[in-house]
Amino acid sequence: MKNEATLQKIRETLEMIRPYLQADGGDISLVDVTDDMVVKVKLLGACGCCPHSIQTLKSGVEQTLKREIPEVKEVVAV
Repeated sequence: MKNEATLQKIRETLEMIRPYLQADGGDISLVDVTDDMVVKVKLLGACGCCPHSIQTLKSGVEQTLKREIPEVKEVVAV
């Protein structure tokens, strides 16, 4: 279940990931976190149209968030 501390940890973790995405001309923004801990993000810039964006999302962003915040169930792009 989400709470303000968990939301802050998600934001901080995305800030850790952001420089890697920006290095390739992309970015990420947090859209929502559902009550069942599905994190919804929007991939921006080069990441928004890259053919590898799903791999980046699942292998990079999702795995990092799950490692830092075990309550996270999934990360999806919207």
